[in-house]
Amino acid sequence: MKSKISFEIKEALKVLALPEKAEFFPRFFKTGKGEYAEGDQFIGVTVPDQRKIAKEYFASISLEELSELLTSKIHEHRHCALLMLVSKFEKSKSAEEKSEFVEFYLRQKKYVNNWDLVDNSCYKILGRFCFENNDNRVLKALSEEESLWSKRMAVVATMHHVKKGEFDLMKELVLKNLQHPHDLMQKANGWLLREMGGKNEEELLSFLNEHYQKMPRTSLRYAIEKLDEGLRQDYLKGRI
Repeated sequence: MKSKISFEIKEALKVLALPEKAEFFPRFFKTGKGEYAEGDQFIGVTVPDQRKIAKEYFASISLEELSELLTSKIHEHRHCALLMLVSKFEKSKSAEEKSEFVEFYLRQKKYVNNWDLVDNSCYKILGRFCFENNDNRVLKALSEEESLWSKRMAVVATMHHVKKGEFDLMKELVLKNLQHPHDLMQKANGWLLREMGGKNEEELLSFLNEHYQKMPRTSLRYAIEKLDEGLRQDYLKGRI
């Protein structure tokens, strides 16, 4: 039997749906045949509106009810479920409860199957949990999986480590999938390197000097985006 609260959330999202967004999102998120999100369905709810719904309901929804949303074919249902799971994790004071949320996330990870779903949830749950427990085995295991989303999840989750000034794990996972052919993985690798540079430019330059000639162009462009223009051009033209 479907839960009342998950039904209420779906109805609340339906009210906020915009026809023009429902038309635009499938193109933006590449849902066509052969594209990375083939078959994903949208009703047209913006992320700010999803956040309003998540804020209203996260404290009262159970994991079983969250699962009803996270297994939905509708993208906004899944995204809203993840936003609520993040809030539950962040508000929890119980180590046991946080561990339960992480286990739930990993059990349901096949539904975390687009870049926004990954990026808006994994570092706030998996990354923080691994960092605070000084145990990164989960992220290393994800980086070994065949799934594009698992690999992206692994490296993006290290955002929490990078924000805390710890870069070794991120660099290890970037290097593990440095030559991944998909641009979503190349962008993720470059993005995390750029974030490291924002915290410590010398760390970024040291990494680039050793590896930039082997990096896909997309990763390199993302990584050097905030460097001085002259230095950017040196890397792009292979003068270093």
